Amino acid sequence: MTSFICRRISSALKTNYTRFHTFKRHYSYEGDGKTTVTILNHEVDSPLMIDSYSRTGFRLNNGMSVVGPLALFPKSALGWDVSSAADITPESLSAFMILEPKIEILVIGVGDHGQQVSSETKKFIQKKGINLEILPTEHACTTFNFLNVEKRYVAAALIPPTFQKLGQNEEAVEARIKLKKERNIL
Repeated sequence: MTSFICRRISSALKTNYTRFHTFKRHYSYEGDGKTTVTILNHEVDSPLMIDSYSRTGFRLNNGMSVVGPLALFPKSALGWDVSSAADITPESLSAFMILEPKIEILVIGVGDHGQQVSSETKKFIQKKGINLEILPTEHACTTFNFLNVEKRYVAAALIPPTFQKLGQNEEAVEARIKLKKERNIL
C-alpha cells in the first residue's frame, strides 16, 4: 500500500512539476507591439493643470492662456485682481472661501522668492480650516498640479513672477544675442 501511495505522489509531483515549471516568456512588446505612455495634462477629462508660466501669465493644459494673476480650481480658471503679494488679503481670497465642497488646500504663488503674505491673511485662512501653502509661483504651479492630479480638493491663487529663471537653451540664445550686439557695436 505504501509503495502505491508513493508512486501516486511521485506521479502527481512529476505532472504538476512539468505543469508549474514550464513557462512561456512574455516580452514587453507583445500584443499590439506598442508601449503606450499617457501624458496626464493632455488627457481629455483631466483636471486643469499649468503647462507653463511667464512674467505675463500662465498657459493651461487645455490650451487656454491667462494674462496676469490667476485663481485656479480643478476644473475652472478665473482672473484674479491682485498685482503683488502685498495685495493678498482676506477680501481678495473670499472666492476661495465660499466653494462647496470646501477646499482642503489653498496654494498661493506669491511671484518671486522672498515675497510674503501678511500674518492676518494666514490666520484668516487657518480659521476657515483650510491648509495653506505659500510658495514662489515656480513651486506653487508644480504643487498645484501634483495635488490636483491626486484628486485633492485644491485651489491655487497665483501671481506671475517678475523674474524668470532662464533654461539652458534660453541662456544660450541670450548669450548669442549679446555676442551679436557686441560685434555690431565694435
